[in-house]
Amino acid sequence: MSARPLSRTARSGRNLVVVVGSSNTDMIVRVPRVPKAGETLLGGEFSTAAGGKGANQAVAAARAGGRVAFIARLGRDSFGNEAMECLRKEGMLLSHVVRDSAHPSGVALIFVGSDGENSIAVAGGANQHLSQSDVAAARGVIARARILLLQLENPLKTVAAAARIARGAGLDVILNPAPACPLPDALLRDVSLLTPNETEASLLTGCRVNSIGSAAKAARILQGRGVGSVIITLGAKGAFVATRERAELVAGFRVKAVDTTAAGDVFNGALAVRLAEGCPLLEAVRFANAAAAISVTRLGAQPSIPTRREIDSMLQP
Repeated sequence: MSARPLSRTARSGRNLVVVVGSSNTDMIVRVPRVPKAGETLLGGEFSTAAGGKGANQAVAAARAGGRVAFIARLGRDSFGNEAMECLRKEGMLLSHVVRDSAHPSGVALIFVGSDGENSIAVAGGANQHLSQSDVAAARGVIARARILLLQLENPLKTVAAAARIARGAGLDVILNPAPACPLPDALLRDVSLLTPNETEASLLTGCRVNSIGSAAKAARILQGRGVGSVIITLGAKGAFVATRERAELVAGFRVKAVDTTAAGDVFNGALAVRLAEGCPLLEAVRFANAAAAISVTRLGAQPSIPTRREIDSMLQP
C-alpha cells in the first residue's frame, strides 16, 4: 500500500510541525577549496555554529513562522547545553529533547571552500541513541501535529518508528533522506513526501540523476516503491516536483553562494511550515526555494537560516 497523497488543506488547530532529528555543534574551517584526501591546507578561518540536520530543520521551520516541536537526544555536556539554549530562543517545544548522560552531543567537522561547496564529517554521539522508546514517549505531541519531518542522522529503526506513529495518527510525513543510505520499502510506504537531492535520489534508485529527465525517472521509481510524492532538489536550478497527477520543475533563485551548508535543511523546514499552513505544494516549494537561496548567501548552518519576513521579501515581484 502506497503512502496517501499530501493533504491539500490544513486541519483546524493542527498546523504544528514535529521534527524528529539530530543536533550537532558545527566546527567550521573556511579554506580556498575543500582539501583532497591526504592534503593539508593552511590559512583557514575557524568558527563554530549550531547545526545538525534535525535542529537545522526545526530552526528553519520556526523562523519561517511555524509552530514547532523538536524530538532529539543531546549529551549532558557544554555542547548540549549551548544547543538547548539556542533552541529555546527559537520558541519551539522542547519537552521531548532527551538529555543523555552516557553519550556526548553530536559534532560535525566542516570544510567550506571559497565557492561555497563543503565537505562534512559527523560524530553522531547521542544522536545515534535516539530510540524508538524516545519517539513513542512523544506520541501525544506527534498526534497533535500536521506534519512530521524526518532525516537520517538518527538510527533508521527510530526514523521508521516515528513514521509509523505519524501515519497512524493521520499526519503527512516528509522524509529528507540524508545522509544518503538505502531505505526499506516499508518505510517509504509511510512517507507522503520524499525530498532527496540529486546524489541521494541516485543512490536510492540506481538511476544517475543529472537532468530533469533523469529526475523524472528517479521520481517514478520512488513512487513505484510506495512514496506518495517526490521532490528532488537540484541546487540553483530549483526543485523537481512529482506527484501522482503531475511533474514539473519549480525554478530556483539566482544568488551568489557563500556557503551551501544546511541549504537542504532550510528547504525542508520552510517547506514543512507552508504545507502545515495548507499551502498548495508548488507554492510551498517556491517558498522553500527562496528560503534555501537566502541561506547560501550566509556562513554557517543555523546562523544562515532566514526569517519569514526575509523569505516573503525574496518572493516579492
